[in-house]
Amino acid sequence: MRITFLGTGTSQGIPIIGCQCEVCTSLDYRNKRLRSSIHIQTDNNESIIIDSGTDFRQQVLRERITQLDGLLFTHQHKDHTAGMDDIRGFYFLNGMKPIELFATAPVFDQLKQEFSYIFAKEKYPGVPSVNLNTLEKNKTFKVGKTDILPIEVYHYKLPVLGYRIKNFAYITDANRIEADQMDQLKGLDILVINALQKEKHISHFTLDEAKEVIKELKPKKAYITHIGHKMGLHADVQKDLPENVFLSEDGLVLEL
Repeated sequence: MRITFLGTGTSQGIPIIGCQCEVCTSLDYRNKRLRSSIHIQTDNNESIIIDSGTDFRQQVLRERITQLDGLLFTHQHKDHTAGMDDIRGFYFLNGMKPIELFATAPVFDQLKQEFSYIFAKEKYPGVPSVNLNTLEKNKTFKVGKTDILPIEVYHYKLPVLGYRIKNFAYITDANRIEADQMDQLKGLDILVINALQKEKHISHFTLDEAKEVIKELKPKKAYITHIGHKMGLHADVQKDLPENVFLSEDGLVLEL
């Protein structure tokens, strides 16, 4: 399995418009972060993307992704859904077969409002068709031949889905994971988990809080994502992390 970080930044990305801090003005490419998303190429050759955020088109073009077997959503916030308009390219590449979308019912309700033209009874020519696959926590589903387990975490009071495929798991936009869901995250080779910054935040793990989750779950390796500019410079933060914990970066590829 091959995992590519399409983006590792928070809702505004890095640099933030108009910000002159040392992170936003850094020339180190590792401090340039698009909105958080990953691409997974499975052992069965399925192509899966988790979240189509604001930078979706740019990310897909950069990584030369030409196949989409499943688009999974973690939750309904715009920095994770706003790029869905650009599934049109995959729709045409797929011979106008519907694109398979996977999310909870509340996420689909939001998508129907924001992309009403996709769900209209009478569509404008060229509008893509989609199949909605409604998910529930702890109920395994398939993309092609690949089994995926949805795991529920909390983004303040909002339920958000993380996903586990074999011994890999991806958790973003969380600041609380209940004990029964922590149990679903044990025995991992790689955990990707969000940490916005070092200071306390109402809806995201801090770096220390994410490290505590990692310490409890004991994955072989862990990667931090959904990073804000207040976290600090990539090189400085990485120096202080445990030997099995890494700051992710846009374009980073992991092989499992």
